[in-house]
Amino acid sequence: MAHVRLFKHYIHLPYVILGLIDFLVLGFAFALAVFFGYFGDLSFFLENLTFVLPSATVFSAMNLLVMVAIGVHQSRLEEGMSGMMLRTMMALIVSIPLCGFAHLLAVDWLWYTGSSSVLTTGSVFGFFLLGIVRSIFFATVGKEAFKRKVLVLGAGYRAKQIHEDLKTPFNRKGFILTGFAPLPNEPIEISEDYLLNITTSLQEYIIKNPVHEIVVAVDDRRKGLPMEDLLECKMEGVRIVDGASFYERESRKVALEMVTRGWLVFSDGFTVSSVFGFGKRSLDILAASALLLASLPLMLLTAIAIKIEDGFKAPIFYSQERVGLNGSVFKVHKFRSMITDAEKNGAVWASQNDVRVTKVGEFIRKVRIDELPQIFNVLNGTMAFVGPRPERPVFVEQLSEKIPFYSERHRVKPGLTGWAQLCFAYADNEEDTREKLRYDLYYIKNQSLLLDLLIIIQTVEVVLFKKGSR
Repeated sequence: MAHVRLFKHYIHLPYVILGLIDFLVLGFAFALAVFFGYFGDLSFFLENLTFVLPSATVFSAMNLLVMVAIGVHQSRLEEGMSGMMLRTMMALIVSIPLCGFAHLLAVDWLWYTGSSSVLTTGSVFGFFLLGIVRSIFFATVGKEAFKRKVLVLGAGYRAKQIHEDLKTPFNRKGFILTGFAPLPNEPIEISEDYLLNITTSLQEYIIKNPVHEIVVAVDDRRKGLPMEDLLECKMEGVRIVDGASFYERESRKVALEMVTRGWLVFSDGFTVSSVFGFGKRSLDILAASALLLASLPLMLLTAIAIKIEDGFKAPIFYSQERVGLNGSVFKVHKFRSMITDAEKNGAVWASQNDVRVTKVGEFIRKVRIDELPQIFNVLNGTMAFVGPRPERPVFVEQLSEKIPFYSERHRVKPGLTGWAQLCFAYADNEEDTREKLRYDLYYIKNQSLLLDLLIIIQTVEVVLFKKGSR
């Protein structure tokens, strides 16, 4: 199995294993630094190991948390080993003051993190050990070890969408596509190079050519879906999965063109509880309060910069109507990043190199400072910290008529950050909005406190590497 599902969110299994390995390696690196810094004698060190373990655990946890925040493990796929190790170095440097702060909070039981030399030495040891262990891990495991062999039943429109949308290495990191098995009388939209010539029954074929999973991506199931054959395959231990569910799992988004209201009704997800509601609201207040305290000096500097550029009488903030929970309209607050009469001719999409954006506005948009006043929307309850981005009523009305299920994004509170912001760039047209809706529906379907925490942590990467901002 190439995925682990924790609290309804799919996590690629190699990342889980690699995260655990990194945690152990970092703990060992810290213990090694303490050994050379304080002991030097192995037997004496082992006798006192119980005093070292709490600090080693905190050291590992802090570093792993920062690694998750800046996307260290995912970067292996996009940037290679060198990119992964560069991000690891950044994470280790950022974690040093965090570990020192942890020592100040718990000085009675964290024995050694107060020493900056130990933290620095542990980080250096950790960097080299992680490089060695990861190289051995990837060389031993190989690229295909955690991938499942998948056969797609169908060769029509739905099968074509799976083939085209899940063809990048990032989307195929969990499976190997063996081919497409067309059904009789089904229009074929897949190239012959990828079609399987199955002359026997499906069961006999998978016995000779083993696969782990059969994805049912048939356009019309009423036209001869081989149920008996699929049942025999399931009895052989092959997993049978619906095409829309497979697409959701591998891409972390919902395929709008493949789903129906029936699928949404009967598929797993879209469940909330009063406990989750209380936990989410508590997390919102905690995260918003922490962000407010951390960003207050930056907000003051931004206000001064806007005044300097546009004059003392120029407004610092601007408010807009946005659509929130259950379609209710509320006022959202932002730092003004455009000229004062930017929409004198009506609402329009923001675009790249927008001439209405001021010089200060261009900078604060890139680093998302313009969004910081929305912290007060989170605190007053009109927004959540994590959720779909709120849109203007005029655009909601237009998009709801053109895009299926668009109104479903208002089933939850809009958020300061969200799953779509992490996975996709800024939407400035209808097609981009359609793509972002796929991610928003995935979040709404699978929302949990764990997913909220992951989004909050990984938003740090968006800010640091300027992803998704315009």
